[in-house]
Amino acid sequence: MSAAELDRAVTLLVRQVGHWEQPRWSAAAEGGNVSRADLVHKLVQEIANLAADAEGEPRREVPRLPSDLALPDQLRVVAADLLAAGAPEPVLAEAATAVARTRSAL
Repeated sequence: MSAAELDRAVTLLVRQVGHWEQPRWSAAAEGGNVSRADLVHKLVQEIANLAADAEGEPRREVPRLPSDLALPDQLRVVAADLLAAGAPEPVLAEAATAVARTRSAL
């Protein structure tokens, strides 16, 4: 899994949700009992954890911002952090799989 493939997966997800307004974020994710916003925030946290691990830093909680409309930007930032950390290919593959899984559930 290359950095370009992770970047592509993130870009596809951001294109899918980047135009959503609050009611779409608040709706339940497909086949689940959590909101779409909760699901994407969980993904953001997961990728942030992978970046922290790759950097040898402690994991930190990603804040839940007042507006769910910021979630696509948060996703882009943590994905860029993971790439900048020089994560090995298996970690990039894990991140890309998580992005694809989340995208399917939305």
